[in-house]
Amino acid sequence: MRFRHPDGTAVHLSYCTNVHPAETLDGITAQLSTYAEPVRRATGAEVIGLGLWLPVDAASALAADPDAVARLRRELTVRGLETVTLNGFPYKGFHAPVVKRAVYYPDWSEPARLDYTLNLARVLAGLLPDDAERGSVSTLPLAWRTAWSRTQAAAAMRQLDALAVGLRRVEAETGRVIRVAVEPEPGCVAESTAQAIEALKNVDHDRIGLCLDTCHLAVAHERPETAVAQLLTAGLQIVKLQASSALEAADPTDPGVREALSAFAEPRFLHQTREAAPDGGELLGSDDLGPALAGALPGEAPWRIHYHVPLHEEPAPPLASTSPVLRDALRTLFGGSHAVTDHVEVETYTWSVLPEDERPVGEAGLARGIAAELRWTARELSALGLTHTTGRTHTTGPPHTAPAARKEPGS
Repeated sequence: MRFRHPDGTAVHLSYCTNVHPAETLDGITAQLSTYAEPVRRATGAEVIGLGLWLPVDAASALAADPDAVARLRRELTVRGLETVTLNGFPYKGFHAPVVKRAVYYPDWSEPARLDYTLNLARVLAGLLPDDAERGSVSTLPLAWRTAWSRTQAAAAMRQLDALAVGLRRVEAETGRVIRVAVEPEPGCVAESTAQAIEALKNVDHDRIGLCLDTCHLAVAHERPETAVAQLLTAGLQIVKLQASSALEAADPTDPGVREALSAFAEPRFLHQTREAAPDGGELLGSDDLGPALAGALPGEAPWRIHYHVPLHEEPAPPLASTSPVLRDALRTLFGGSHAVTDHVEVETYTWSVLPEDERPVGEAGLARGIAAELRWTARELSALGLTHTTGRTHTTGPPHTAPAARKEPGS
């Protein structure tokens, strides 16, 4: 889906295909018919965006074969699909029985991460619609925080410098601008906005910026308008917004709340949990929901859990989602006189691990759920004054890079 902001910026809305398990090119192409086309039909849109997830082997194969990239682009186009953004956070095996901390490897101290990301940039340059001004690739926030040494940090900075050089080379060779978006996440080297600013202060800010994931932001108990203002003041572009909601428990000591939360403590993904400090000080944290429920957190203040829940409907009481944080982020980024970013990606990858009575039934059920999330996000953008455009349009320039947040009455 595409929208036009009142300032003329074309804003691209996609959904992320890391929700689907395929790891091969054939499997990725098959997803287009199995899921993406039904999603598009269910939205009623002429064109929808896919934030493709290409595992390392698929990315490598495509980067080495421009004809294969051209074929994939044709497969997208004939189905009313387009791609302006890739999710380069998971490297491979994202739907293994147990993922947990494996998703953070290789980290940015390792050459394999640089090679993978540059391959994604090369592929995306070939997939971009002709009228798209730029592409984006989101990536992990350097590494998981434990065992992160000064030597690794220095290696990561060298790798990011090489990334910027590589991205400039991609532009010189293809004429397409690709930017990489570092995505802060709880438990990582760059968990908070302040940590991201510090970690990226010396990188090429024209090529490397931030992916603002609103689930992660909510788990960190940060306010979108404050985070956005800090990032832009520091000269970091918000390259991409991942529209997502976290799970929230207002009273973790309540037996009913704990019983409800236990249904979300599942073995595949890591569900970092953060408790607001009663005195407003440093957050209390657990690296997963299971340990939090077992006593790693006192439960004296609300919990927010890194568990991407569907955008269009609230979890069953007594739990809730952090959708108010997502709405605040959309208002901050798009409710002012200028759009602060132009790529929005719905990223609810946890459909298959939701409590059993909340999971979609079959392929058609998943497609309906994703379409409902896209329609929800589209309504929110429309309410902020953006206009849905039916076809492929042209962006006149880069998003505004000065803080554009406006404070709404009562916020």
